[in-house]
Amino acid sequence: MTTNGLLFPLDFVYARSGVELPHVERIDADSIPLPYRSLLVHTTDMTLTLERHFGGRVALRPLATFTSGPWYFRRVLLAQEYTGRPVEMGAIRIKVGAFAERIRRQILKNDVPLGRLLRDGGVKYESRPKAFFAVTPNPEMMGVFWMREPRTLYGRRTEMIRDGVKIGDIVEVLPLV
Repeated sequence: MTTNGLLFPLDFVYARSGVELPHVERIDADSIPLPYRSLLVHTTDMTLTLERHFGGRVALRPLATFTSGPWYFRRVLLAQEYTGRPVEMGAIRIKVGAFAERIRRQILKNDVPLGRLLRDGGVKYESRPKAFFAVTPNPEMMGVFWMREPRTLYGRRTEMIRDGVKIGDIVEVLPLV
């Protein structure tokens, strides 16, 4: 496991839980098929992008959470509120100390998707995609995404920047769409 690998921080969370890593390979943004490309290749908040694509709000379901030093880690599933259908599985490492106490408490409650929480809280930040990838899901990921057989999924690794300082790393994987 590498802490700066293509799947970081998902690889870190999986290793901590004893979950086998999926097979992943870096790809160029232009190699991502539609509609995945329009869902991944942007600098907009992912929550808003998913809500626009799927036509409704998404709910957050925490799968794993823990703290390590100044970093808060969480692996989550985002699902459509009205159907429960999974629309993204992600992992984040975020410096909660970079936020006001009110926002920090909301992040740690794990009730609201991060993008909506920050947008509604008026928090300004940048989302910078650093890499795109194709992934062959492991059995755990197949279960989360209601898959019967492993088929190629797509995702991205993003850094969160606030006031010129990196405050988070995010990996987002989309289910079959």
